[in-house]
Amino acid sequence: MEIHELLKKYFGYDAFKRGQEDLVKGIIQGKDVLGIMPTGGGKSLCYQLPALAIEGVAIVISPLISLMKDQVDSLDEIGISSTCINSTLDLKELSARLGDIRNNKYKIIYVAPERLDNHIFLDVVNEIKVSLVAVDEAHCISQWGHDFRPSYVAIPRFIKALRKRPVVGAFTATATLEVVDEIKRLLELQNPIESITGFDRPNLTYNVVKAGDKFSWIMDYLKNNYDEQSGIIYCATREAVESVSKKLNDKGISAAGYHGGMAPEARQKNQDDFIFDRIRIIVATNAFGMGIDKPDVRFVIHYNMPKNMEAYYQEAGRAGRDGEKSECILMYSPADIVKQKYLIELNSSSDIRESMQYRSLQYIIDYCHTNECLRSQILGYFGEASLHENCGSCGNCLDDSELVDITVEAQKILSCIHRVSGSYGLNTIIHVLRGSKNKKVMDLGFDKLSTYGIMTDYSDNGIKEIAMSLVSSGYINMTADKFPVLKLNQQSWKVLKGEEKILHRKRLKEKKDIMKDKKTNRRESSSKEVNTGLFDKLKELRYNLAKAKGLPTFMIFHDSALKEMAELMPKDKEEFLTVKGVGLKKYESYGEDFISVINGYEAE
Repeated sequence: MEIHELLKKYFGYDAFKRGQEDLVKGIIQGKDVLGIMPTGGGKSLCYQLPALAIEGVAIVISPLISLMKDQVDSLDEIGISSTCINSTLDLKELSARLGDIRNNKYKIIYVAPERLDNHIFLDVVNEIKVSLVAVDEAHCISQWGHDFRPSYVAIPRFIKALRKRPVVGAFTATATLEVVDEIKRLLELQNPIESITGFDRPNLTYNVVKAGDKFSWIMDYLKNNYDEQSGIIYCATREAVESVSKKLNDKGISAAGYHGGMAPEARQKNQDDFIFDRIRIIVATNAFGMGIDKPDVRFVIHYNMPKNMEAYYQEAGRAGRDGEKSECILMYSPADIVKQKYLIELNSSSDIRESMQYRSLQYIIDYCHTNECLRSQILGYFGEASLHENCGSCGNCLDDSELVDITVEAQKILSCIHRVSGSYGLNTIIHVLRGSKNKKVMDLGFDKLSTYGIMTDYSDNGIKEIAMSLVSSGYINMTADKFPVLKLNQQSWKVLKGEEKILHRKRLKEKKDIMKDKKTNRRESSSKEVNTGLFDKLKELRYNLAKAKGLPTFMIFHDSALKEMAELMPKDKEEFLTVKGVGLKKYESYGEDFISVINGYEAE
């Protein structure tokens, strides 16, 4: 069957997304491939579809057990035979699945990387024809990636141990240029066809919030945004997860925690409750892992600053996988920097890696303080140029606050850094500028400097805000070390000599209010497009079908498909199959039920 026919029959789409077709054709032609595509860009289809088109079995190496199960269930729903091999199987289940693999029952086999060194599994797959090995979340093989997994090192050995080398495909949403080179080298990809479609997610709105009381800000946000819709709140520590989830429940908002210190059963239950819409919000550490398949997460809030831009991009990217408008909010406070530095110290395996992690942390700190477009800052990190100076959908670009001249304040800070003439951090500079009687300041004689006490009318946070803005704009160098030191550079002297002005936003409007205005506009536009009465009835039917089958609702149909049904109101098989995301198996399973509800609504 031709690839477009397969795309329509199984996946319900008339056309490929950007970058997909090249990878699909490459695999079918027997070539290695590398796909760097944003979350929601359709990476899974790039190996699932060619697995149908070529003789043999595709092995997909995936790092998360819960993701494997979701993928297998989703494939079963569209009529593709698949299974998974991981540590959750007892001996009897494992033996039965290995027997089915020998008998060529499956087209796609998901396997955890930890299973690849198992000689029994290797013996079994060497009895069948392996046409493709697809490595999902391929950045995990690189020690320079943010989520290195030692078990991924076994993948090249596994490929070499196969009777005949299959096509190898590597896929990820998160990789710097350095990590991309590592992936190609370590997996020994042979002249791969590359599809790097970019890191931009136009449906996501990015925002940085500096709130004195983070929890109060969240409560206000939840009250005014996305009524009853799903969201994720990320925290840096287990203690914060426990605290925030308890406070939310005390306020009557259904939430559950997720972190590495919980019993596996409790973790799984809370994740399932979130996936199945039994709770509205999951509060989690980064243990709430990659590839969570829930497509209708409307907001991701980082309660604490993450460790680097890669982690932020991947975690924020769990919002809006269905392409609908969603929000990514990073809540910043200076204490987050201390927390992340402590975690780097605790977990670093070498001085080189520690230094790299400090540099990565500094980039996310600069992101929190920049006045520039946040979308451009994210794209720039991954080596991609932004198409627009103003994206029109991030907190900075939406903020029309007045730009005020702070050149004098900047000169005072820069002059102080010059006059202490040593290796000192921001806190020392603040103490001098505010005229502190701190013992260190007095012992060093800094109270004799001309800059001592010249900013007493500014708070610590006020000076810190301006200084960090100067760092992120390149007017101050900050060493990426455990104890960062401020240094002047050539740009600094241009400001000190009055050759350059420094402008800073005077916040006339809180960013949460900007987002409120945006939300109002979104509601007005969406209400014109969707027949909400029919949409609600279709959602109710979907919920009942999903409950009866023990599946998450999105595995029946995504919200986008229901909205299209409510708009088109299909009356028969031919019309129903024109809805995006409806393949033949989905129609056979559910088509008549949904058409019946549509006809009943119209009759009403």
